[in-house]
Amino acid sequence: MPITICEHPIIQQKISELRNTNNTARTVRELVDSITRLMLYKVTSDLTLQPTATPQTSPVGTYTGLELSTKVALIPILRSGLAMLPAASDLLHEAEIRHLGLFREESTLQPVEYYNKLPRTCSVDECVVLDPMVATGGTAEAAIEILKHWGVQRIKFVAICVSRKGVEMLVRKYPDVEFFVGVIDEVLDARGFVSPGIGDCGDRLNNTA
Repeated sequence: MPITICEHPIIQQKISELRNTNNTARTVRELVDSITRLMLYKVTSDLTLQPTATPQTSPVGTYTGLELSTKVALIPILRSGLAMLPAASDLLHEAEIRHLGLFREESTLQPVEYYNKLPRTCSVDECVVLDPMVATGGTAEAAIEILKHWGVQRIKFVAICVSRKGVEMLVRKYPDVEFFVGVIDEVLDARGFVSPGIGDCGDRLNNTA
């Protein structure tokens, strides 16, 4: 299955800390940022390089410089995906940033799209979708459908915590999408909550719980 679990001990320790219900919003933001930075090492490991157009100079000589040739768009899912964006944009500072606004309607658990400003023509090689949590998978599914309709050839979906039911549904439906996750939780209840999970990440990040 195209699921990569980022099992580095520091990532797992930080996810354990993130679960703690006593965290302040500031602590939640800091943990989400640092977990994202660590996960992106794996997410970006297959980006391609090309020589720079002109020779570069070090303190003691000249050399052929290298730069990323893969054109990447970062796609934070509003609102909680915004907390992952600083880490991603620090590493991929030439990437396009394209926001998608999606939320889960509480009674039906169905995704609702409320913001989409993608240009008419896709201009990148791959999209890196940022969303801390995947529960039922409905919001992730909607985002993937939007990006496929846009025409992007490669999608990487980055989530800190996912339910097994949600992520396995996504993998079955989208075998060509790569999923990078921090942890897979087994329990998804009838209300669409993952246990032990990381709570409502948007509320925890923005101190609106």
